[in-house]
Amino acid sequence: MHIDPFGVEIWMNAWETRCRLNLAETCVAAMTLGELMEMTGRNADALSELRDVPLSYGAIEGSDRLRRAIAPLYAGRAAGDVLVTHGTIGANDLTWRALAGPGDHVVSVVPTYQQHVSIPESLGAEVTRLELTPEGGYLPDPDHLRSLMRPDTRVVAFTNPNNPTGSLMPDALLREIVATAEAAGATVLADEVYRGTGQTGDGRGLSVAEISPHAVATAGMSKAFSLAGLRLGWIVGPAWLREAAERHRDYTTISVGMVDDHLAALALEHADRILARSRRITRENLAILTDWVESEPGVTWVRPAAGTTALLHYDVEIGSEALCRTLLEETGVLLTPGAVMGAEGTLRIGFANRTEDLRAGLPLISGVLKALR
Repeated sequence: MHIDPFGVEIWMNAWETRCRLNLAETCVAAMTLGELMEMTGRNADALSELRDVPLSYGAIEGSDRLRRAIAPLYAGRAAGDVLVTHGTIGANDLTWRALAGPGDHVVSVVPTYQQHVSIPESLGAEVTRLELTPEGGYLPDPDHLRSLMRPDTRVVAFTNPNNPTGSLMPDALLREIVATAEAAGATVLADEVYRGTGQTGDGRGLSVAEISPHAVATAGMSKAFSLAGLRLGWIVGPAWLREAAERHRDYTTISVGMVDDHLAALALEHADRILARSRRITRENLAILTDWVESEPGVTWVRPAAGTTALLHYDVEIGSEALCRTLLEETGVLLTPGAVMGAEGTLRIGFANRTEDLRAGLPLISGVLKALR
């Protein structure tokens, strides 16, 4: 099976441990085990609970405790609607394997996480890209979507909040997109790993799993929950989809680790506290980034409504990868070049890591851009 190289992951693997200031990070600043214990009202002695965790395969679909903790994130959903996976990346992979194959047609809203283009293509599906534009606020046009639908369209896929732009579909638009896809007989796949990072209200936003029992939502403990190291995600969707995903998972990961399951359940039982921390960090840091963009000549954007990343357009006559390498060599600041996401002429910046890193890194970016001009 051929699959295209994963541009973003190759870039991050090469540089994220070799930079001084990581402004390419897409997760809200990671918590330590100690911070997790404190946030969940435990003390360090609570770690002793891990002594009694059996290091077996455990419940293959995820423990009852964990699935009961995930279900309240989705209004009207129960633990039985949840399948636990090895990270959101595992949830996406399993879902695509269950949904797409040779002869199928897929509409993928781009820019997006590359899984949602390259995996269905590798499975033999034909992928049509619905291109988002800054003029449209990086939001999909339902009329455009309708024009792309075909009798053989099997899946309509998108990230919401969007990676890399940080756009967030208003509830009415999201409902219309779901209705448009399902009216044509297609399944909606929404990668919602950034859900909970909205810039207004409780930050959570509507899930496709709350709109339709036929839609599929994926998410996990990274990004909004600051616990990417647990490598734990989930699928919320119809029974037939979960059963098909389980068949594929039996050939790959079987189950998640028992320690990951235990700690994720503990965290999600206190989800409101963790998401409040994430909202504080993302909102404070986006305000800092907004001030910088507004004062930086030649840099434009659509201000994110959610998420942890923004897509910056720049006016310097240099490719984005060359620009990022120059930035790394001269300052130690890491950004993600748009070229590895199919968006040349842009830079993806992560703004939810440590606030002090963001404050230190932005003037260094300004200095490099000024010198190149």
